[in-house]
Amino acid sequence: MPAILGVRLGPNATSPGLVTQRLSLIVASLLLAGHAAFAAPCQFEAQGEGRVAAITDARSVRLDDGREVRLTGIEATSTTKQALTSLLVGRDVVLRGIDDTPDRYGRQGALIFIGESETSVQAKLLAQGDALVSAEITDKDCAAALMVSEAEARRQKKGSWADPSAIKNAESPDDILAGIGRFMVVEGKVLSVRQAGAMTYLNFGRSWTRGFAVTISKRNLPAFENAGMILKSLENRRIRVRGWVEGTTGPRIDVLRVGQVELLGANEPTGVRP
Repeated sequence: MPAILGVRLGPNATSPGLVTQRLSLIVASLLLAGHAAFAAPCQFEAQGEGRVAAITDARSVRLDDGREVRLTGIEATSTTKQALTSLLVGRDVVLRGIDDTPDRYGRQGALIFIGESETSVQAKLLAQGDALVSAEITDKDCAAALMVSEAEARRQKKGSWADPSAIKNAESPDDILAGIGRFMVVEGKVLSVRQAGAMTYLNFGRSWTRGFAVTISKRNLPAFENAGMILKSLENRRIRVRGWVEGTTGPRIDVLRVGQVELLGANEPTGVRP
């Protein structure tokens, strides 16, 4: 009994017709496996579809059946709502995600795809520089793909990245403090890593009360360790961090997920003005 591509053929399967048929099935299986292996990221289970009737805010849309949908994975910039209007109003869309449980406002969180497109609307907004990655997507491949879209727009200074102040300098805490209550991207060198109670502080200034700092709760440390990021090793390293700015005398960003922190290599260009 001959073996073709590692598959044993039965005693009656040696005729040219049967061999050709078997080969066709094997090739089709390999093609399907290859397609699955290289499938576009963020292709989660479909959670419904509909037609976009209106853009209700910079990160939410209303479908023609009345459902409210919040775009997951991104935070809005000043141009997001206008870009969403151009992309989505009147378009048929597919909603994809891991969990379709509505939030406290009754909105279903999802990645939105126009028609049969394999690229999410979130990725398109990021590639245009019309949104920021929020780092709330826990699927590694999908999160990485969204970060790549943002990075390319940042490199080309598209959309909001054309503004030199789009990335805040950790050495200028007053500029960050002015954005209390806003989602920001900040870059800088970590001067020290300190533990105080159940909180770890990444300090970017010599004044712990006025300088910019990142805070990470003890309960979130295992996620960083599992990702191979030892917080103490960040001392004297340049990082990029994203999140909601809070604080009074000194600005803070509370980091909940590993994806909010990016290590910057020595040769990697930053968005901070010299």
